[in-house]
Amino acid sequence: MKLILIHGMGRTPLSMLRLRRRLRRAGHHAILFGYSPTFETLQGASGRLARLIERRVGSAPYALVGHSLGSVIIRATLARLAGQMPAACFFLAPPMGACKAARFFSRFWLYKRVMGEMGRLLASEDFMRGLPLPPGRVRIYAGTAGPRAAWFPFGMEANDGILSVAEATGHCAAATVRVPALHTFIMNSAPVVDDMIRSLATLAPAHTHTS
Repeated sequence: MKLILIHGMGRTPLSMLRLRRRLRRAGHHAILFGYSPTFETLQGASGRLARLIERRVGSAPYALVGHSLGSVIIRATLARLAGQMPAACFFLAPPMGACKAARFFSRFWLYKRVMGEMGRLLASEDFMRGLPLPPGRVRIYAGTAGPRAAWFPFGMEANDGILSVAEATGHCAAATVRVPALHTFIMNSAPVVDDMIRSLATLAPAHTHTS
């Protein structure tokens, strides 16, 4: 199956290379999608993603994989896809609402300058709650390897260092898989990849990628 991988905030497509390699070994055709929150709006990125899907996928079944902000871009793109909806979406440490980290850092000039409009929208509860969810299968992977202490912003709540498990799941009824991973590196977690491959196997037979 064709997969499009979208990296998280502050990262580049390079952060998804290891995941792409593992998915290709399982017989899937994984494509990287890059964006820059500093120089691009959410509308611009979602428009480019929709065009990539139209150009590279066509009418074939496909799935989307988003890490952190990448999952927000996926949800913002859904209205543009019309009859090309993904068969499945895999969200790795997704902020399902306005998370504490975004609300905290959005007060600072540097965050606003580097993270641009996308960073501002991450701190907006109304915007985040208003994003649609894909109509097909959705799996959420929430990390639990973050520190827990009474003085820590999350206290003793399970978290990945950036998001609490509750922030990564929100009110979404999608299947959630907890993994012992940190936010920044969750895409490299073996349990995440293994679960994705098992889930993809139930959707459609994988086609060996030979290029």
